[in-house]
Amino acid sequence: MCRLLGFSSKNSSSLPQLLGQDLDNFVALSQVHCDGWGYAHVEHTSTHAENFREPIPAIDSQQLKEQIGTLTDGALLHFRWASKGLDVKESNTHPFTHEGISFIHNGSFRPFDVLKPYISEEYLRLAQGETDSELYFLYLLTEIKKHGFLPGIKSALSFIKNNIDHSSANMMIMNKDFFVTACRFNQDRIPDLFKKDVDYYELRYKEVDGSVLVASSGWNQQGWTMLKNDSLLIVDRSNQEVSALSF
Repeated sequence: MCRLLGFSSKNSSSLPQLLGQDLDNFVALSQVHCDGWGYAHVEHTSTHAENFREPIPAIDSQQLKEQIGTLTDGALLHFRWASKGLDVKESNTHPFTHEGISFIHNGSFRPFDVLKPYISEEYLRLAQGETDSELYFLYLLTEIKKHGFLPGIKSALSFIKNNIDHSSANMMIMNKDFFVTACRFNQDRIPDLFKKDVDYYELRYKEVDGSVLVASSGWNQQGWTMLKNDSLLIVDRSNQEVSALSF
C-alpha cells in the first residue's frame, strides 16, 4: 500500500510553498510507507515527464528534498509500501511514466497480474518491473489509446470496479492537459496495520491560489474536501478548472 500526493498549478510552484510545515507531516508517512519514493514533474507546456525514484524511505532521501523544492506547474509524489512478495527496487517504484504521462497507485490486485490479459502487446512490452501497479498503468495506456485520455480512464476504472478483485484502485495520472485522480476502494480491505484508520483509502483535495492539490490520508488535511468513492476528480490544466464524475 502507498501514499499519494499530486498537484497542478496555474503558475510554477513547489510542495514546500503550497503546503508549508504540513509537508513534513506528509513526508513522515514514509516511516511506514518506506519501500521507495518517486517524484515526477509534468509541465503543462511539455510532452515529457521528468521522473526521479529511489528504493529508500523518502524521509531519508536528500534527493527528495531537492526535487520537491523544484518549481513546476504539475507533479506527482509517491511513497511505496511494497505488497508482500514484491521486491524493493527502482523498477518497482512509482511513478511510472510513458510519453509525457505519469502515474501513481495505492492498492493491490489479486492475483497481481490479473490485468495482464487486457493489456495490448504494444504496452506490455514496456514493463520493467513486476508489480500490479505497473500493469495497472499499462492497462490504462491501452484504454487511453482506444478511447482517448479521459474516456479511456473512465472505461478502465469502470471495468476494474465491476470485474477485477482489488483492495484499492486509487490512482493519480497526469499529462500536460489533465490531472486526474481516481478514488475506488473496498473499505473492508484496509491493511491490518491500519484497520483502526477507517479513512486509510480516502482521498482529499484542496484548491488554493490557482493550485489544486490531492492527497492520501494520514496527515493534517484540515479544510480539504473528501473525494467520493467511485469517482474521478479531473483538473483541466489549461485553466485549473475542477470537475468530478462518477463511474
